[in-house]
Amino acid sequence: MSRNATSDARKRDTRDKIALGGLIVKAGLRFEKRALLLGALIELSDRLKANENERSRLTAIGAEAFGNDSD
Repeated sequence: MSRNATSDARKRDTRDKIALGGLIVKAGLRFEKRALLLGALIELSDRLKANENERSRLTAIGAEAFGNDSD
């Protein structure tokens, strides 16, 4: 039973990582260096902690991008 739970958790983790990678592609950042992407995400994390308006603004941009998805 524990082995199955571990396997299921790994599968969920893998699906989450694939989905997050898809967001990078959707944002048009597929060919950027990993260090740049990580730096941008760290900066974003700091901004979101400091400014709730930024969170709302970026959420609206992302929601619009998903709404315009032609895939």
